[in-house]
Amino acid sequence: MNDPLAEEIVRLRAATPGCAQVIHFNHAGASLPSQATLDAINAQLLREATSGPMEAGVEGARLQEQARHWAARLLGTDSAAIAFTSSGSAAWGMAFGALGGWGAGDRILVGRHEWGGNLACMTQALQSGARIEVIPCDESGAVSVTALERMIDSHVKLIALTWLPANGGLINPAQAIGEVARRHGIAYFIDAGQALGQLPCDVQALGCDVLKGAARKFLRGPRGTALLYIRPEFMARLKPTQLDVLSAPWDGHAFTPRNDARRFETSEVSLALLAGLANALKEAMELGIEGIYQRIQALSLPLRQALGQINGLELRDLGLPGQQSGLIAFTLEGWDVFELKQRLAESGINLGANGTAYTPLDMRARDLPAIARIAVSHLNTAEEIDTLLKALRTLANERRQTSTSTSNP
Repeated sequence: MNDPLAEEIVRLRAATPGCAQVIHFNHAGASLPSQATLDAINAQLLREATSGPMEAGVEGARLQEQARHWAARLLGTDSAAIAFTSSGSAAWGMAFGALGGWGAGDRILVGRHEWGGNLACMTQALQSGARIEVIPCDESGAVSVTALERMIDSHVKLIALTWLPANGGLINPAQAIGEVARRHGIAYFIDAGQALGQLPCDVQALGCDVLKGAARKFLRGPRGTALLYIRPEFMARLKPTQLDVLSAPWDGHAFTPRNDARRFETSEVSLALLAGLANALKEAMELGIEGIYQRIQALSLPLRQALGQINGLELRDLGLPGQQSGLIAFTLEGWDVFELKQRLAESGINLGANGTAYTPLDMRARDLPAIARIAVSHLNTAEEIDTLLKALRTLANERRQTSTSTSNP
């Protein structure tokens, strides 16, 4: 594999404690933080313990703004368009709740692969008579831009897209969908949870009004941190359901909501986690997202091919071959995916397993009760992939031999 990041990856792995302990293929759930990210968190906690939590807030606030600077660089926007929240779900829910004003006949158009948490949040609009409608897929399984165009009318109030679904390698055409939304003046929300830190993300090119994603995944940030982007021109349309002295400061006469994305922040946050996030974002940007994407592609393409050669293993990904993400969904004959995940964990190999609730529309449409999920990161190596493949072949043979002995007493 021609890998310009090879030497840098050796250094990064050495600076990531988890790499010496486990073979980690669950980066789509949460990745392994670097020692420097842990040090940044611990340093802020120590300042709070020794100087006083409020007194240490001065340095914490400075680090928070460093994180905002790097987040803006990551998304190709200005710092004022970035808010930090405790999770991607919290970010999406706050933005959706602030859109408000739902009425009978309003339509929300979603991809079939929409994240379950977002769908749960959207059901609030149903109480006012709005409808959630699924955009048909094209032949690759992606959201069909042509079908979307045919669905547009004056009642469509929101287009919501999960860019990279949680249950496989599909990369939805986020930019093309953004062009449709902009042309018709329709609000456009992107869930970029699996995209951030895995592939380049330019909010100007995407044309989205809102974009969110948890930082714990491919960005390798701490759990409990997430990014929320609000297009500045869209801000006036959003009326947050909760305000405090930070999001709506007192101006001497009234509490007035901020005109930047921090109208979605609260005054009480974990500055220690945001200090860690600042370091994680800086590491990702210094390495380069384009290089990260190319390395993930170079690792995941041959892995998919090798998985397809294992007897009893069925790949469950959507999307065009060669144009998929580092998320690889599969099932293994004779194995419950959660039992499979546990068996691999006992061998020091981490992967994910998702049930229907994560992507209910797509899982039900494809009659999939659950999938196992390998999520390849730039931190992974060819040697780790070989170990994973060997373990899966062993488990496939084990269950096949058990089945044979049972059928031939």
